[in-house]
Amino acid sequence: MQYKNIAARDQTLTHDLPPPPIALLATRFARAELAALGRRTQRALGFRRPEDIELAALGVPDSAIAQQATEIARAAEPAYMFNHSVRTYLFGLAIGEHLGLRPDREVLYVASLLHDLALAPDHDGPESFELEGARKAHDIAIDAGMDQTRAALVHEAIALHTSVGIADKREPEVALVHFGAGLDVIGFHAEDVSAATRRAIVEAWPRHAMKEAFAQRLETEVAHKPGCHFRGHARLGFAMKVRQAPFAE
Repeated sequence: MQYKNIAARDQTLTHDLPPPPIALLATRFARAELAALGRRTQRALGFRRPEDIELAALGVPDSAIAQQATEIARAAEPAYMFNHSVRTYLFGLAIGEHLGLRPDREVLYVASLLHDLALAPDHDGPESFELEGARKAHDIAIDAGMDQTRAALVHEAIALHTSVGIADKREPEVALVHFGAGLDVIGFHAEDVSAATRRAIVEAWPRHAMKEAFAQRLETEVAHKPGCHFRGHARLGFAMKVRQAPFAE
């Protein structure tokens, strides 16, 4: 698969995504979980509790590229996956509000809506779904007139959204797709979004039995692509974490 701009690929974009060594990945997960425990302890003691956010304040961009991303995702993805993509944006933006991050909302939205595009049958490819989806989204953004710098952010947010210990250290848009997807899939950073806000988001964009459907789709990804980036996550029991996420379904 080729990028619309090869120079951008060589200079700024992630174009190789091998599975990290299992010991390194386990260490990164352990650090993330330890940090989450610290945040939950703070919240339980009354410190830095997130404020309720009205759904309207997390407004969805209505630009042409945002609408196009919505149309592409809605046409390609099953309902549980499309709603997950929207919730990724809303949860990511809510986490950003709590952490004081100010992302480019259009970039965050396009990346969120398209971050799992390569898990949809019509957009699957031979490489890791994160990288396949990043390339497709980059080209969609360029074709829609997004400048190269912002299209590169879309690419990186998607390519790195499962990269524990890496995405959180990148630009706000990259970090917040990582956080938003993580909250919706396994409850990562749930303590940074109030219960009322989480409830409103899920009520507006229902999960449609996502736990089992998404766990099975990730298991299929690893079975069909044994060398994919997500293989290490699978070996560390990620599907079980999906099935145990703090949501009803």
